[in-house]
Amino acid sequence: MPLTKEPIALEGTVALEQPVPLEATGDRERSFRRLLDAHLDRSYGLATVILGDRSDAEDATHDAIEKAWRAFGDLRSPERFESWFQRILINVCRDRRRARRPQLPLPDVESPGARQPLLPSHERDLALRTAERDALERALATLGDDQRVCIALRYFLDLEIDEIASRLGARPGTVKSRLHRATAHLRAAYDAAARRDPEGVR
Repeated sequence: MPLTKEPIALEGTVALEQPVPLEATGDRERSFRRLLDAHLDRSYGLATVILGDRSDAEDATHDAIEKAWRAFGDLRSPERFESWFQRILINVCRDRRRARRPQLPLPDVESPGARQPLLPSHERDLALRTAERDALERALATLGDDQRVCIALRYFLDLEIDEIASRLGARPGTVKSRLHRATAHLRAAYDAAARRDPEGVR
């Protein structure tokens, strides 16, 4: 099937090449584009949180768009487009994470004896925020796929337990359990980073 490629802006800075069949014209294409445009930014952000890499997230979103376009005729209720599309996207992200090779632990940036002199207050505040973000990213990287997806849906998309369960096709109790274990793990990993570098993480 011949394809054209038309860029879709993501968060105003990222361009995603979306393949669209040449014969896809009329109401079906316009409806798909309208629904996709309304939810693309949040979906791309969700993929970024799950995968931890913007380039991977862009590729995953691209793949999900292709899958969603092919299956668009099966969607009966346009009001459910966001949850339907994000379910496709989550599965694509899971496949990409499983396909990755096991990653070695990230090395420490500096040894304990190689600390820099104290920075001016405004620069120190920025450095602390950066260190906190890095510690959180390291902690997220240690989560399993299911826990990471639950964290992304709860704290990035701000979804309630029942909504997360619907996205994942899981029981609400299962979602609660995954979130409890994930947040406990994140807290422990973050606290461990703070103990290793008390000056960098508060």
